Amino acid sequence: MDKRKRKIKFSGIGMYVPEKILTNADLEKIVDTSDEWITSRSGIKERRILEDDKATSDMCIEAGRMALQDAGLKADEIDLIILATSTPDTIFPATACWVQKGLGAEYVPAFDLSAACSGFLYALIVAEGMIFSGNHKKILVIAAESLSKITNWKDRNTCVLFGDGAGAVVVEESFDESGMLSHYWGVDGNLTDLLLQPGGGSRIPLRPENIDQDLQYLHMKGNEVFKHAVKRMGEAALEAIELAGLKRSEVDYLFPHQANIRIIEATGRRLKLPPEKVFINIHKYGNMSCATIPIGIFESRRDGLFEKGDNLVLVAFGAGFTWASIVYRW
Repeated sequence: MDKRKRKIKFSGIGMYVPEKILTNADLEKIVDTSDEWITSRSGIKERRILEDDKATSDMCIEAGRMALQDAGLKADEIDLIILATSTPDTIFPATACWVQKGLGAEYVPAFDLSAACSGFLYALIVAEGMIFSGNHKKILVIAAESLSKITNWKDRNTCVLFGDGAGAVVVEESFDESGMLSHYWGVDGNLTDLLLQPGGGSRIPLRPENIDQDLQYLHMKGNEVFKHAVKRMGEAALEAIELAGLKRSEVDYLFPHQANIRIIEATGRRLKLPPEKVFINIHKYGNMSCATIPIGIFESRRDGLFEKGDNLVLVAFGAGFTWASIVYRW
């Protein structure tokens, strides 16, 4: 039985990825790497790269329009926009403001949420609270990243990992059995230095001397990130399953953040799920941070992977270190 009577559900889903594909063979021409090295360590074969003259908001607008159309809504029929991103168009105003303008959702409140790879799940949890407060009924949640803009293309350990994309959902209160059954989230701020973009904020403003040190790019201590990600994603998923009042045997599909094939497989084993119940698309897109899970859900619904009544576990881990998991009944 569900432990909560009220739930929110997706009434529309959308996605957008840039047209440009960067393959492992392409990267072999840029840095000292190989297709075998990248594939064996990450599971990635290719990733999408946003055009130089485009920004995160451009992808958000496309994904948002698709989600609104899927929900049968016009932009002025939503009453809130929450945008999860770590790669905003501008430090201020919030990228959500540019998206509101692009969608034509005049005067609809909009704000950004920063939780790195966990951003989509964090945004859903916030949206649930907003709807349960009684002040909002239809919320557009978007998760998008243009990580290629902050990637150091000279660093072979990081430049092979990331891609760009956006996913969006319209959420409303559910009046049937479908929707979010539970959530679990947390942060360990002691690990903030393991994955971050050092320059560009108030601690290290971007100045010529900092740019020379490549502080405007993403920096990651990969081995440490891997260790903590494996531990926290498994724990978060199990906590959310318990909070939903379910057994692991009742989980139909796992949607893990697509960061690394080894992390994905380790999380599936922790939940004792067979490989066919663990969604994977990292080979096509690489790590798109918070956009990976909504894009995965969009593709799975499009391809008929699950059916009404299936229990999905969404789980992510990201810089901060943040983590979150949601159990969702389709």
